[in-house]
Amino acid sequence: MSAKKSNKSKIRNTLIVIIAIALAAFIAYFLLFMPLAEIPSWIASVRSAFFASSFWLDFENNFITDGRYMYIVKGLGVTFQVTFFAVLLGIVLGVIVALVRSSYDTLKEELKGGFGKAVLYFFYKLCGIYLTVIRGTPVVVQLMIIYFVIFASSNNKILVATLAFGINSGAYVAEIIRGGIMSVDKGQFEAGRSLGFGYVRTMAFIIIPQAFKTVLPALANEFIVLIKETSVSGYVGLQELTKGGDIIRSRTYSAFMPLIAVAIIYLVIVMFFSWLVSLLERRLKNSER
Repeated sequence: MSAKKSNKSKIRNTLIVIIAIALAAFIAYFLLFMPLAEIPSWIASVRSAFFASSFWLDFENNFITDGRYMYIVKGLGVTFQVTFFAVLLGIVLGVIVALVRSSYDTLKEELKGGFGKAVLYFFYKLCGIYLTVIRGTPVVVQLMIIYFVIFASSNNKILVATLAFGINSGAYVAEIIRGGIMSVDKGQFEAGRSLGFGYVRTMAFIIIPQAFKTVLPALANEFIVLIKETSVSGYVGLQELTKGGDIIRSRTYSAFMPLIAVAIIYLVIVMFFSWLVSLLERRLKNSER
């Protein structure tokens, strides 16, 4: 009964939002774009005053003249592109590093001295160095080193930014996933062994699925953080969202309008994805009951 009420409430709230957006769009069109002959004279006078105001003239100069709004639109697309592929790279690196570190912590007492333990210890230390260096240096410095030093001969700025943010994100994702793996009860390993599974199959079929369910909201929050971190890509000349706003500022010599617009867009994006994360957390909590 409560589930049905919850679904009805969600549907009602969604309809209210859709109706509110449609009504706001209709009012905006009615006030700003309908022919003067089709609207009351007092609304026409208000509209004329609005179009003559300094706010509208500043808005027009920053976004409409010469199609400057396209700097924002194209920059937003680049921001999402870099963020998406950087998150994928970060998750891959994070999973590998987390598995190496958690495997060594779990198996170091069981493994006898030999080549296998030496190899695992080597990669464990290598992953430790990776985590220390990446988490101990600013992401903008890492970005500039990758662009100006490592890939100095490359002009593919999107690739460079994706690698830089992906490598940086991987260090934080690794600790998130490692924490999720270590939070799984050790009895689950015994359960896997009782089913005849080795360590690898136990991790693949029992431990990692439970760990991912635990860390999924944290990984989603890492995606949100990464969206904001891409704003420093302008240091290597990549035209993402913030750089797009800065280009408009350099053309119009007006800082307020383009930078406030960029801030509002970031805020809307973060609020939207935060709302999705809250829905995900709620769904995961309900599935545990």
